[in-house]
Amino acid sequence: MKIIEQAKRHGSRTAIFSEGRSYSYSSLLEVSEAIACHLLKAKGDLREKRISYLIAPSFNYTAVQWGIWRAGGIAVPLCASHPLPSMEYVLLDSQAEMILVDDNYAGVLRPLAEQCNIPLYTIAPLLKSAGETESLPEIDPCRRAMILYTSGTTSKPKGVVSCHHHIEAQIKTLVTAWEWETNDRILNVLPLHHVHGIINVMLCALWVGACCEFLPKFNPEKVWSRLVSGDLTLFMGVPTMYYQLIKYWDSATKDDQEILSDGVSQLRLMVSGSAALPESVLEKWRRISGQTLLERYGMTEIGMGLTNPYKGKRRAGHVGSPFEGVQIKLVDQQLVEVPKGEVGEILVKGPSVFNEYWNKPEATKEAFTTDGWFKTGDMAVLNDKAYKILGRTSVDIIKSGGYKISALEIEEVLRNYSGIKDCAVVGLPDEEWGEIVAAALVTDIKSLDPDRLTTWLKEKLPPYKVPRKYEIMEALPRNVLGKVVKTSLKEYFKGEKKS
Repeated sequence: MKIIEQAKRHGSRTAIFSEGRSYSYSSLLEVSEAIACHLLKAKGDLREKRISYLIAPSFNYTAVQWGIWRAGGIAVPLCASHPLPSMEYVLLDSQAEMILVDDNYAGVLRPLAEQCNIPLYTIAPLLKSAGETESLPEIDPCRRAMILYTSGTTSKPKGVVSCHHHIEAQIKTLVTAWEWETNDRILNVLPLHHVHGIINVMLCALWVGACCEFLPKFNPEKVWSRLVSGDLTLFMGVPTMYYQLIKYWDSATKDDQEILSDGVSQLRLMVSGSAALPESVLEKWRRISGQTLLERYGMTEIGMGLTNPYKGKRRAGHVGSPFEGVQIKLVDQQLVEVPKGEVGEILVKGPSVFNEYWNKPEATKEAFTTDGWFKTGDMAVLNDKAYKILGRTSVDIIKSGGYKISALEIEEVLRNYSGIKDCAVVGLPDEEWGEIVAAALVTDIKSLDPDRLTTWLKEKLPPYKVPRKYEIMEALPRNVLGKVVKTSLKEYFKGEKKS
C-alpha cells in the first residue's frame, strides 16, 4: 500500500493531533499494524471482508481504517449522527462481517449488532496489543478498499466501492493541484464517512507528511480559535460551516473582529465543497477574511473532478476546470456532447472514478455510458473555461412550461432579498405546467409579504423562474454535510411532513 510506504518516510513527525495529544507517523504505523494482526488472527488475509466501524474522529479512527486495509479488508465507516435504521441499512447492504466501535458507541450499537447477527468489538483491546506482529498480506492496488454510501437525497443510498488505486489517484490529484506540503497542518471538522473528510483532508495530509488535527464536532467558537492560532495552513469546510463562522464574526466586538480577520487571513488555502456555495457567503467571507474560498466539484463516485485554481482568479458561482487527469464533457439527454455555452449533464472519466456500486450491477450499468463515461446526474454549463453547476437533474432542474430552470440560480437571487436568511427551491408537480417553482424560506421577517417579494423577483428574473408558491420554515432539512434534502422539502410542500 502506497500510503503506508509514504508514512514510513515521516517517522517521528506528527501525523495526527487529537484529544489534546500528538501522534507520530511511527505510532500510527505501529498501532495500525497491531490492529491488522488482531483482525487477521493468523488467517493471513481478510480477503475483502467488510469491516464496519463507528469511531469518533481521532487517531483511533485513522489507525482502525489503516488496520483494516493492511489486513486486506474493506473499510465501511458509519456516521454517528445517522439514526439506527440508516446504520442498519449500511450494515446489511454492505454485508458487514464485523463492527468495531470505541467505548462511546458500544452501548448504542450492540443491540443493533445483535439484531443483525454481526459480531461487535470495542477497539480498546486492539489498541493495547501494539507491538504484536505477524506477516501482513500484500495488498494489490486493484483490491477493493472502501465502501462509502451516497447521501441518499434522491434515492436509497448506494455503496460506492473504491479500490486502493482509486484512492491513491484522488490523493495525488489533490496534493498536486492544491500544493500540499510536509509543513502543512489542517483542522478536520468534517464527517469521516464521506470522501471530503476522509480523502480531501485526512489522507491528503498523511500522504505528504503533514499534520491532520481533529475536532470531533464543529463548533464556531472553537474553529475560530484554531483559525487564528497561527498553527494552521489550510481549512476545508461546507457552506453551512462558513455561514456559522460568519455569524460568529458578526456577533463579535469590533476589536475581536479585527483579531479574527487578521488571524484567518494568514492561512494559505481555504476550500468549500460538498454543497453549492452561495455567492453571498463567498463575498462576505472574502470581506471579513481576505480569503477567496476555493470552490470545487466532486462526488463520492469520482472523488474531485473540477476545481478553481490554487493560483489565479477564482470565479464566484463556478467550480473551475478539470483536475489534471480528469476528463469532463457535457451532454444532452441523448448523450451527445453539447456546444460550449449550452447546458448539459456532466460526464466524467479518469483514474479516480469508481468501478461499481456494491452488489448493484444494474445500477452500476445504468451509471455508465457504453464507452465508459460516468453519468453524474449533475447539470452544468461551461462559461469561458470555467464550469458552473446548475444542480442535479432529479431535484435542482425544474421543468416548467417547456423551460429547464435551475433551482440554484433562483436560490442565489432569493438570498439577496433583505431578511431572507436561507432558502431552497424545488419543483412541484403541476397538471398544466409539468412543474411549478416553489420556494421554502427561512427569514427573520415576522410577516414577509409574498406579493412584495414576487414583485422584487420579477425585476431580477424572467417570469417563468419566479416562484408560484412560498413556505416559511424555521430551518431547512439538511443532511450531515449541509446539503438540503429536497425530497423531504417536496413532501413538506405536499403536506406529508411538518416543519
